[in-house]
Parts: sequence; C-alpha cells; structure tokens
Amino acid sequence: MKLEMREGHQGTGPGAITPDGCAVELYSRLPVGEEPDIIAAAVPPGARILELGSGVGRMTHPLLERGFTVTAVDESAEMLERVRGARTICGPIEDLDLGERFDVVLLASFLVHAGDAEVRRGLLRTCARHVAEGGHVLIQREGADYHTDLPRERVDPSGFTLRLVSSEPVGEGVNSVRAEYEFPDATWTQTFLARPLTPEQFEEALGEAGLRVDRYLTEDGIWVRAVSA
Repeated sequence: MKLEMREGHQGTGPGAITPDGCAVELYSRLPVGEEPDIIAAAVPPGARILELGSGVGRMTHPLLERGFTVTAVDESAEMLERVRGARTICGPIEDLDLGERFDVVLLASFLVHAGDAEVRRGLLRTCARHVAEGGHVLIQREGADYHTDLPRERVDPSGFTLRLVSSEPVGEGVNSVRAEYEFPDATWTQTFLARPLTPEQFEEALGEAGLRVDRYLTEDGIWVRAVSA
C-alpha cells in the first residue's frame, strides 16, 4: 500500500519517496557519520535497541556490527527493504505498541522536531512506552543554529553537496525547511515541516511524556540521553 505524502512535505529525485519527503535511494547513499559511536558510548554493550525511524539502516547496520541487537521501525516498506540483519517493523512510530521493552530506544533524525506537535507527543510516548526500567532513550535534536544563517552548504568528503536552502515560518512555531542533495549523477530535494525547540521547550516535551534528561551527550546538545521521570 502506497502511503500519501504528509501535508507540508515533499520530495523530488530518482526512486521512491516516503510520506515525509525522504528519498530511499538518497538515504542509501548517505555516509554514516559519528552517530553510531556516540550511541555505543552512551549505552551498555550488547543492549537491545529499538530504533524508531530507521530508514534504510544507515545507523542500524553499524550498531549491529558493534554487537547490539536492533529492532528497526519505519513507516516506509521501501526503506525497510534495505535493512539487513535486524528485525523490522513497518508502521507509524507514534502508534507503535509492541508490548515489550528495550534497553535503549533511539529517536534520531531530528524526529522530535516534528512540525505537528501531536505527532511529537506520540513519538515521545512511544519512547516512554518501550524503554525498560533503568533503560535509556537517546534523542537527536537540531543544533541551535539549524534554522539560521541560510542558505548554507556543505561539501561532503564522499563527493556530494548538501544545501540547506531555506527555513520559512509557516505559523504556530513551525518552519518549512527545504534541503537539496546534489550528487554527480543525481539531485534530490526535500521540503518538510520542523518545529524548533529551545532546550526548555524540549525538556518540557520530555516531561509531558514521562521522561527527563539524564545528560547531554555532546557539547552542542544535539544528542541527549533521557530516562523515565
């Protein structure tokens, strides 16, 4: 079943496009950054991880290689077809209720900044619902300057250019963000809605879901480890 594009989201370029505007082929090409190392350093060795919004497995596969057991969840079947070696579950994250708990719940890709505040609340409730007693929720936040000083671009060592073209307010604290990924042989664009959150707003959102910050894992505050309140 093909899912409809979410309101305010759009993607262009070769291959399948997910409801939030992500291109499957694009994400299959993007390199793995330092995220798996940040995650591995913040959780017990061999932990059972529930990865919410796994996409094609860009972080799933490095985590498996580091000895973790991963359950990968994504709403896109096309994305999950690229995941190897992990249990996969296809469906909306905010509705997920597996009836089991994990040592670690991972919510990366800035999903906590969902433009729809109700979706964000659902995502965080899913995190709280699935984290084991004494377990951790790892969340990736936007950087403080994510929506400012635009347009800007970065040339990746692997050979593509990422441009954050614009971030325009569209009402009620939500911005419409446009990004471009230019490769030698193809270009993809993504337009999506994002809700900037101050640290105070972020921590308040965690509290609503029964979570609290345990510690910020990186100096820029982008990676956070949370626990049940």
